Amino acid sequence: MTDHTITHSGIVENIQGSHLSVRIVQTSACASCSIKGHCSSADSRDKIIDIYDTGAASYRVGEEVTVIAATSTGMRAVALAFVIPFALLIVSLFLLMAWTGSELYAGIGALAVLLPYYLILWLNKSRLKRNFSFTVKPINN
Repeated sequence: MTDHTITHSGIVENIQGSHLSVRIVQTSACASCSIKGHCSSADSRDKIIDIYDTGAASYRVGEEVTVIAATSTGMRAVALAFVIPFALLIVSLFLLMAWTGSELYAGIGALAVLLPYYLILWLNKSRLKRNFSFTVKPINN
C-alpha cells in the first residue's frame, strides 16, 4: 500500500504566532541527476511555504522540519492550475472557431477566456489557502 502524502524537507525561516514560513528546495527531476552540471535543463529553486500550526512556538528559526501535504491536495492544485485552464482553452477554441470561422479571433478569444478564470482564482486566494493546507513535523536528528 502506498503512502498518500507528499513530503519535503525544509528549514523554518520565520515564526509569527501560529504561522510558520518554511523554505523548501523545489527540484525538477533533472536537478538530482549526476550530470546536471553539463545540462541546461536542470533546475532547482527555493520556495517558501506558509503553514499554520497551533504548535508553532515549539519550533525554532533554522530548524529542519518535514512539510507534509496530502496527495489529494497536490492533485487538486494540478487540476486548478493546469487541467481546468487547458480544458477551457480547448473547448473555447473549438467553439469560437466554429462561431467566427477565424483562427486569429478564435485563438485570441480562447486566451481571453482564461483571464476571468485566473481572476476568479486570484479573488479566492484566501479561501484556497485554507483548502491547501500543509502540516509540519520536526526531523529527529
